[in-house]
Amino acid sequence: MHADLPPPDPLALQHSDTLAAHIRAEIAASGGTIPFSRFMELCLYAPGLGYYSAGSTKFGGGGDFVTAPEQGRLFAATVSGVLAIALQALDPRARVLEVGGGSGAFAEVALKRLLQLDALPDRYSILEPSADLRERQRERLQRTLTPSVFDLVEWLDRPFEDDWDGVLFANEVIDALPTPRFTLRDGEVFEEHVTLDGEGRFMTSDRPADALLAAAVRHVEHGLGTPFADGYRSELLPQLPYWLQAVAGGLRSGAMLFFDYGYPRSEYYLPERDEGTLRAFYRQHVHADVLGRPGLQDLTASVDFTALAEAGTGAGFDLAGYCSQASFLLGNGIDRLLADAEARSDEAGVMRLRQEVKRLTLPAHMGERFQAMAFARDIDLGAAFLLGDLSWRL
Repeated sequence: MHADLPPPDPLALQHSDTLAAHIRAEIAASGGTIPFSRFMELCLYAPGLGYYSAGSTKFGGGGDFVTAPEQGRLFAATVSGVLAIALQALDPRARVLEVGGGSGAFAEVALKRLLQLDALPDRYSILEPSADLRERQRERLQRTLTPSVFDLVEWLDRPFEDDWDGVLFANEVIDALPTPRFTLRDGEVFEEHVTLDGEGRFMTSDRPADALLAAAVRHVEHGLGTPFADGYRSELLPQLPYWLQAVAGGLRSGAMLFFDYGYPRSEYYLPERDEGTLRAFYRQHVHADVLGRPGLQDLTASVDFTALAEAGTGAGFDLAGYCSQASFLLGNGIDRLLADAEARSDEAGVMRLRQEVKRLTLPAHMGERFQAMAFARDIDLGAAFLLGDLSWRL
C-alpha cells in the first residue's frame, strides 16, 4: 500500500494478513495462480474476512467512500418519486428489491417518502450478502421507521424465487462485481491472473483467456469497429447478463433502476485508457495498488453502460432511459425537494442542503461521473429521463 495512505491499525493489519494467507492457500491449491476476478471476489466477499463481509465502516465520512445516499436525504427522496410512479402503476402487491443496501440510508428515506406519496410496496426486500451490513441496516431501519413500515422490510439470502412485480434498485453495485481483466498479445486475448513472487507477495501474470472472455472481448471490438492494440489492458464483465437475470429473477412487470459510475462503451475503451478503470478506495483515498492489504480496501471498476443496456434488453426489458445522475435528479424534482427542505431549515441547514445538491449534481463531483439507467416492462418510465437522455451514445 502506498506510503502516503493512512496506516491501518494493528487489528486491521492482522485481519488483512489472515485474508492474505487464505488467498495464498487458494492460489497454491489452484496450481499457483487464480484469475484476478477470483482474487477480487475473495478480497471483497470472503466470508468473515472480505471487505464487505467484515465489520469495518465502509460508507460515509468515517469510511472509505461516500455514496449518493450518504450525502443526505435528497438523493433517495428524488429517486423515490420515480419508484412511486412505477409502484402506483403496478399491482398493490408490487415489491421493491434493493440490491446491496449499504448502510440502510437509501431504504430509510425511500420508505418514508413512499409512505408520504401513498406508494408503499407490499414488501421492501434487501438483497445483502454481508451479514455485518444486514445487522447495521436492520438496526438503523428499526430505529428510524415506524413499526408498521419497518414490518415491510425483509432481508434476502438470494433473489426472489417466485414471479413478482415491482422495482429493482441498485446503487453502486455493478462496479463491485468481481471483474475479469484482459489484455492482448499478438492479437490474442489473455486474462490477468494473480500469483505469488518468490517472497509470497501478490503479483499479476497473464494466461490465455477462456472461450467466454475471449468471445466477449471480440464482441466489444466488433462494437467499437476496431481491434484492441497489443498491450491494451482493461476490464470486462461477460457474466453481467447472467447476473442481471439472476437478481431480477421472475420479474414480470415493473422496472430496474441502476446508478453507478462509468461510461458508454466508446468512452470506456478509449485508446488512452489502456490500463482500464480498476482502482482501490481506502479511507477517502483513491489509488492503484489493488493487490495491497486485502480486505481493508474496496476494489472497483467503472461500468460499461453499453454492456448494461445489452444485458437489460437481452433479458426482455425495454431500455427506459440513460442519463447522467445530475440530469436524472434535476429532471425528477430535486430542486423542488430542496426548496421544501430549505423552508424547514435554519441557515446552517440551508447551507448543508445546498452543498448536498452541489455534490450530487455538479460535474466536478458526482453529477456527470455517475450515470442512471432504467429498464421497464409493461410500465412507462420514459418521463424520468426527459432531461438529458444519453441513450444515443450507447
